[in-house]
Amino acid sequence: MASLYDDSFLTALHRGAQSVAPQWGVSPQTTVRLLTISENATFRADDPARDAPLILRVHRPGYHDRTEIESELAWIEALRADGVVATPEPLRTAQGARLAAFDHDGAQRHVAAFAFMSGREPDAGAGLAAGFGRLGEISARLHGHARRWTPPPGFARKTWDFETTIGAAPHWGDWRASLGLRPEGAAILERCAAGLRDRLDAYGAGRERFGLIHADLRLANLLAEDDRLGVIDFDDCGFGWFVYDFAAAVSFLEHEPWIPDLAAAWVEGYRRTAPLSDEDAAMIPAFVMLRRMMLTAWIASHAETPTAQDAGLSAYTEGTVTLAERYLTAA
Repeated sequence: MASLYDDSFLTALHRGAQSVAPQWGVSPQTTVRLLTISENATFRADDPARDAPLILRVHRPGYHDRTEIESELAWIEALRADGVVATPEPLRTAQGARLAAFDHDGAQRHVAAFAFMSGREPDAGAGLAAGFGRLGEISARLHGHARRWTPPPGFARKTWDFETTIGAAPHWGDWRASLGLRPEGAAILERCAAGLRDRLDAYGAGRERFGLIHADLRLANLLAEDDRLGVIDFDDCGFGWFVYDFAAAVSFLEHEPWIPDLAAAWVEGYRRTAPLSDEDAAMIPAFVMLRRMMLTAWIASHAETPTAQDAGLSAYTEGTVTLAERYLTAA
């Protein structure tokens, strides 16, 4: 991803998005502009003949294949049909396909389109607690749907267990490659990883605790407007522990002193909608630590992204070691 912000790279993605936009029936007067790029690239297509813009998501190669992306969209369609969560509608092409594609540097780039959803990212701060109560309710509804829903044949999404998060086969890279990680810090994280493995093994992955989750409910993937809290970007959805969804929601905020208040609000909101045992709630610190180690690895392999730079790069690694020390002391 070294060329992620190279002008020619962005130009090629823009041309690709513009080339497939007509498959969704937009007029020749449509303008396409980049909204965000981290791994996937998100474009906004404004058509004067339409009342609202389209959002085009250009997928990065080497992460999800076509079946996995279509599986994500199938779950979103089911969630919308069952009224589980406010989330943008996936739009099919004029031929009824969920995806279009274009070639870029010898790789096929899959493109999905979504209806536009208004709103803004919630502000980080102690005042998030009320919103996290609502997020707990939404999480409970998502998890309840996942338990009840029968996926279509061929449904495929990644699994987020110990091995694929911070174990031997991590989807986001090895935390041992974290930026600025010193030997003494690595030793602390090794002990922390071993402790997390033992804790997760004891907790188990039964159907009541482990299933299809959003897996990335962080603030950047929430859209607040009036009384509505919308959820976007199911790109990382897969099979994991349900309580992990709280840990993902506090991504890059794990060090803040008000995280316990957010956890209490999330649990309270969850329990307004569905049961959540004390044992489940007690696992929250473990999942927050697991997610923090995952993100530390992700930053090392995505150091050129604004998200990684905003997190502080090596400073984030140092913070992870500090949090691991606190976790081990409290465990």
